[in-house]
Amino acid sequence: MTTPINRFMPPEWAPHDATWMGFPREAYPGAGVTDDEVAKAWTDVANIISEFEPLHMLCHSAHLSRAERLLSSAVTLYSFDYNDAWFRDSGPTFVSEDGKLKAVDWIFNGWGDNTDFAWQPDALVARHIAQILGIDVIDSPIVNEGGGIAVNGLGDVFLTKTVQLDPDRNPTRPGDDIEAEIHHCLGTERAHWFERGLWRDYQPHGTRGHVDMIAAFAPDGSVLVHRQFDESHPDQSLWAGHCDMLETAGFKIRAMPAPRVVKDNYGWVDYSYVNHYIANDLVLVPTFNDRTDEHAVEIVKDVYSDRNVLSYDSRVIFAMGGGIHCITQQQPTIT
Repeated sequence: MTTPINRFMPPEWAPHDATWMGFPREAYPGAGVTDDEVAKAWTDVANIISEFEPLHMLCHSAHLSRAERLLSSAVTLYSFDYNDAWFRDSGPTFVSEDGKLKAVDWIFNGWGDNTDFAWQPDALVARHIAQILGIDVIDSPIVNEGGGIAVNGLGDVFLTKTVQLDPDRNPTRPGDDIEAEIHHCLGTERAHWFERGLWRDYQPHGTRGHVDMIAAFAPDGSVLVHRQFDESHPDQSLWAGHCDMLETAGFKIRAMPAPRVVKDNYGWVDYSYVNHYIANDLVLVPTFNDRTDEHAVEIVKDVYSDRNVLSYDSRVIFAMGGGIHCITQQQPTIT
């Protein structure tokens, strides 16, 4: 008789041993930002987090000296050659198994090969981090990314149909099969599926609907949900469907309003305050030099009244296709 596997993915607000990030190699062509701006944004985030918990950063060997100049001495650098720095996605998903830290290594294929970068080196990031830590790897047979899942530590997990069921990711696997594998890896019991994500996420270099742009569990049992009020924006139509799914599942919804700005030099923006990062005694909230910033930060302060809530202008990161949550990966404390 097979012994059941006792796995558990802690919620993001549980204690951390560290945060993992990668140093960006260059700006995307057409993103409207420079290499220097991108490097500064990533390292600013790393330096802020390093004041609250250990921060480990992988860096391509060609950029080590540059990273050392920009980073606080509190950040630990490791040389490793990869192409892209979205470590929420290419990095490991950390879980507890029988009281030991382990690393889930999902198959990474560049968000369904939706990137100009050669993603094959990035598919090795999760295993390399596990080797640095000296922990075992849980190899998953499905294509998935850390930004495509969210858990509350109570058995629930959020997924998106256009991500895990993407024909360029898992063309032969039905939803039930995906759910079973997610539950097997994370120790979850109930999967809740969003139909789709934000408009910008379906453009080149997008993830095709990552949940960490649209919804985030909160420790009081509620769900913070991105709400676009501007009727001209294509994301305005998502609110009703997202609420229907969450209310049917029994979740309390907290609207997280989108910023007033709706376009940048590329097109419709996906600016989302939902894409915040929770560290020890810290919540780092993306802001956008927008009138809604202060209101969004107050909402997060209400949810996390026991933590320092700081903000960071994240327009450069979002111009690259993601946010603060997308470039960070928590390593939970396992006791």
